[in-house]
Amino acid sequence: MLEAKSLRKATIPSTLLPYPSPASIQPTRLAIHVNHEDDIDFSSCSAYFASGRHMYRLEIPVGDSLLNQGKEGLLIPDIVEVVGPSMIDQCRHQYEIQSVALAKTGSAETCILGSVDSHGHLIVSLVNTDARDTQKPTFVASPQDRGVGEGSWAGLSFSPTQLSTVAVARSFPKCIDLYDQENHIRNLRTLWYPSSLTFVQSPFYQTENSVLAVTEGCQLTLWDLRMKENGGCIHRICGSPGDILYDSSTSTTGNIAVAGADRTVTVFDPRRWSVLSRWTHCSKYEITGLAFSALDPDYIYVQGMDYEVFCGDWCKGSKIISFRGDSSWLGFDKCPERDVVGGWCDSGSIFVAHIDAKRDSEDMIEALPNGNV
Repeated sequence: MLEAKSLRKATIPSTLLPYPSPASIQPTRLAIHVNHEDDIDFSSCSAYFASGRHMYRLEIPVGDSLLNQGKEGLLIPDIVEVVGPSMIDQCRHQYEIQSVALAKTGSAETCILGSVDSHGHLIVSLVNTDARDTQKPTFVASPQDRGVGEGSWAGLSFSPTQLSTVAVARSFPKCIDLYDQENHIRNLRTLWYPSSLTFVQSPFYQTENSVLAVTEGCQLTLWDLRMKENGGCIHRICGSPGDILYDSSTSTTGNIAVAGADRTVTVFDPRRWSVLSRWTHCSKYEITGLAFSALDPDYIYVQGMDYEVFCGDWCKGSKIISFRGDSSWLGFDKCPERDVVGGWCDSGSIFVAHIDAKRDSEDMIEALPNGNV
C-alpha cells in the first residue's frame, strides 16, 4: 500500500519565464531528478523544463509534511519557494523544444539531460546536480533529412543499459530515429503518428535495450532493434479505432500499460500479449501521462487533461491518492527509481508529490528502540 508523504507547489519566477510557450497534448517538457538519491530522507528535487527554444532548471524542497485533504480526499499542496532558478544556455535549440528526458549515470552527482525540438534535433548534456550547472553538450544529433518540413511533436527515450543509445520519435514524418551518440544508426517507419516511445525494461527480454515500445494512433507497436524483417516491428496491438493512445509505461515485472483518448488504462502481459486488466473510464478526460510505481508495480500514476494526477490499483480499479494542478499540464514526469511525481502547469506552477510505502503499526513499533512505543 502507498501513501503520500508530501505535496509541494512552487511558482516559477516571472523574471525567469514570464509566459511559457504552448505545448502539444502530450505533456513531455518536464523532467524530475531527486537530489542526493542515496539518502533515504532526501530534502529536495530538481526540475528541468523547456519553453520555446530554452531549457530551465530550479530546485524544489520536498521534505515530509502534514497533508491536508479536500473534497473526495484530494490532496492540498503546501506552498514553497523555489531555489536557484536559472536558464541552461548549453541546451538552446533552433526550434521549440517538445520533450525533455533524464537518465542516470554511475555517479550520484551527475545525470544525463536530453532535449529534442519540433524538427527532431537532439541535444544531450551532462548535468552536475550539486553545482547547478551544465557542461557543454555531450553530443548533438540531427535527423538525416536535417529536420526539413513542418515541425510537430517529438519525443526521446534513453536506452536503460547503454546511455549513448537514444531513440527520437517525430510525429509528422511518422518515424523513429536511432542514434549512437551523434551517429544515426537506424530509421523506423510507423504507420500512424507516434505519440510516445520508451525502451522496454522487462525480465522477459534478455536484451532489454533492444526492444522499443511506441504508441502510434490507436496501436501499441513493439520494435526489436536487432531485426530487419518487417522493418523491425515484432508485434502490433490495435485498440479501439479512432481512440488515440497518448502514452505507455513498463513496470519492473515486465507489464506494459497504455492509455489515451478512451480514458482507459490497459495493462498487457508481454509473455502472451493478453490483456491483464482494463481500468475503464478512470479519468474524466483523455489520459496523456502514465507511470508505473517503482515501489509496487500493482499501482500506476495517471495524468489526465482535466488537471488531475492520481495513483491507483490498476487491477482493482481503485484510486488511493490524487491531486490537481491549477491549469493545463505542460509537463509530467516521475523519477524512475522513486515515487516522486511532478507536474508543470501553464500558470507557471510546479507540483511535486512524494509517495512512499505505507508502514503498518507493527513495523513502526519494531523500528523503535527496544520495540517500545
